[in-house]
Amino acid sequence: MGLNKKQKKQIEVARKKIQNFQQKLAGCKQQMDDPEEVRNLENAISEQESAIEKIKAES
Repeated sequence: MGLNKKQKKQIEVARKKIQNFQQKLAGCKQQMDDPEEVRNLENAISEQESAIEKIKAES
């Protein structure tokens, strides 16, 4: 059936969040003040990626 407007918007927002998290992750890896923050950002990225996959699977 394809994606409707709402699903496309949800995917777009999730991709923007991933991009933002990846930028933060790159900065954290350079500084490495808090190793826990790196893990948290990696988890957040994977959560957004799985949300995108879930949306695509629903269509």
